[in-house]
Amino acid sequence: MSSDTDSDSEQEAPLDFYLTPAHPCSYLDRSDAQTLFADPRRIITSASYQRLSDFGFRRSGGHLYRPRCNHCRACIAVRVPVSQFSATRGQRRNLRRNDDLRVAVEPARFTQRHYHLYERYISLRHTDGDMYPPSEDQYRSFLLSAWANTSFICTYEGQRLLSVAVTDQLEDGLSAVYTFFEPNAHRRGLGVFSILQQIDVCRSLGLSYVYLGYWIKESPKMSYKSQYRPLQMYIDGRWLTLT
Repeated sequence: MSSDTDSDSEQEAPLDFYLTPAHPCSYLDRSDAQTLFADPRRIITSASYQRLSDFGFRRSGGHLYRPRCNHCRACIAVRVPVSQFSATRGQRRNLRRNDDLRVAVEPARFTQRHYHLYERYISLRHTDGDMYPPSEDQYRSFLLSAWANTSFICTYEGQRLLSVAVTDQLEDGLSAVYTFFEPNAHRRGLGVFSILQQIDVCRSLGLSYVYLGYWIKESPKMSYKSQYRPLQMYIDGRWLTLT
């Protein structure tokens, strides 16, 4: 299947897109999910990555994709407009609880330190997911990309690595690709803290949005994304604001 999303560009040729056969859904109990992929043989530039993000696409490794199911529209791309974002009381408590932590923006590269935290996180938190069992090859193919402008936003307690937020910089914002963290640090709420740090980094760079991926109303794993307000949802070809 092909589409001419890049038709307005005089410098880049249109991208081709391919639709997968039906497969089991990762989030809902159904087996007729389909995914639309940008042609992985083509060179993805920062401009094309931005345009596809505008259309609700996401990155996994070196691939850009978007759900394209015939009978389901549950996956809704969402983003936070950081200039309007206001932390809730619970999010402010999270920041105070973690004010002893150090946050560092680091190059996106494979290290044993990062991988060991990822391996621990997947093995204790997501044994029912697509990433289990973890391996070094799977880690690299899932999180790293030769063409994306990716950073690791890392959180430390002293010298101890607690969390890594894999984050791509787009032309208008940051894309939160994936976050993994110490699974036994329950009190800290590291998932919330990592999103708040990405919002803070986005604001410091003068960018407009943090793209949080897909929100699915019926999926408890994805419902947390609606806690960041205002939230913009990509519905019927438009970004609509939920206050």
